[in-house]
Amino acid sequence: MALNTVADLTTRKTQVKETVEAALSETGGLLRLAPAWVPRSFLQPGLRIKLHPADTYAYGLNRGGIDERWFASTTVTANEGRADDEGLSYCVVGNERFTLKQAVEECGATLVGKAIWDKYGKWPVYSKFFDNMGPIPHHMHQSAEQAALVGQEGKPESYYFPPQHNNVGNNFPYTFMGLEPGTTKDQVRKCISDWNTGDNGILDLSKAYRLKTGTGWLIDPCILHAPGSLCTYEPQWGSDVFGMYQNLVEGREVPWSLLVNDMPEEKHQDIDFIVEQLAWDKNVDPYFKDNHYLEPVPVADTREQGYVDRWIVYGKIDAYQYFTAKEITIDPGCKMVIKDSGAYGLICVQGKGTINNQPLVSPKMIRFTELTEDEYFCTEDGAIAGVTFENTSGTEPLVCLRYFGPEANPDAPAMGAYRNNSF
Repeated sequence: MALNTVADLTTRKTQVKETVEAALSETGGLLRLAPAWVPRSFLQPGLRIKLHPADTYAYGLNRGGIDERWFASTTVTANEGRADDEGLSYCVVGNERFTLKQAVEECGATLVGKAIWDKYGKWPVYSKFFDNMGPIPHHMHQSAEQAALVGQEGKPESYYFPPQHNNVGNNFPYTFMGLEPGTTKDQVRKCISDWNTGDNGILDLSKAYRLKTGTGWLIDPCILHAPGSLCTYEPQWGSDVFGMYQNLVEGREVPWSLLVNDMPEEKHQDIDFIVEQLAWDKNVDPYFKDNHYLEPVPVADTREQGYVDRWIVYGKIDAYQYFTAKEITIDPGCKMVIKDSGAYGLICVQGKGTINNQPLVSPKMIRFTELTEDEYFCTEDGAIAGVTFENTSGTEPLVCLRYFGPEANPDAPAMGAYRNNSF
């Protein structure tokens, strides 16, 4: 039923708030979330996110195949022709359905914590599975200052390659990142100038790194990167801005419009402006891998207790912690309470069990409209009080990924911490 009056809207907001508060009381701070599927018209899906193959084009062939699933998202996609709620996560409470965005708007700090609410007034991050058959164009995401020129937010992001979703590497499990040290702006300027003359050669100026499951990367805004074909878990800022600097990928044209998609209209033909969007020193950093590569770091030595919790995304960008993430692995039959210092979005990638006595199951295959029991949002209070995980399987580990908002984990490791890992 449409909400047409102020009274209708007020009633709905009150209902959402009351429903959320009742659910949190019952579950110890958890909200169950439904899968949020996202298509991309210019990419070929990698078919490893457990969506049923018959539903790959559930949005219609013209919208492209579904190659992403977004987690605990209050961010709408930037896709052309999208539905108003595309990319938004929906909360499932009994027979009630409403977006996590609505829940955060009505409940504020109760969900995301006082520090995040006071500074941002929303849940400013999200994560997703990003899954393609081949590589995508060499591109960048604008900084906060650059994105503000078109009324958007910038986007730092991170990668982790979960083994459970990478039984095959698909066509190109390598990612080009940055530019070779010594590359000049004139060389990049020529690549942009050659946009309509065939392959513009931007990859000739870059370096590809072989991707390894169980590892990851932290990528600043304004750094060029061409993600390869591993299925990727990507905690990131709540924005969908980008600029594609490569014009031809596996024989497929990348239109100029995707280069200048999030640049001021009056700058769409200004090649100097386009080149200057890149953070030059970071792109040509001779120690690029040292400053961006991540390997898991155990939170503590808990192996004898039947579980291991690992940092999988950590480090800071320009001295600020935009997001962090952990991977917890629980042995069959084990049960424990895990305490965290901030709200988080959680996805179960292997096994079955419970979370605060709620079902927690990693499905084998998911239909487009199916509700799952693999995804939750945990409030800050719930995380601080502690969440009880139990692996009810007799044979299989229970594995979950969870990502956190800005500055939620001041004790997270610094970049390069894996080199000193003693566990």
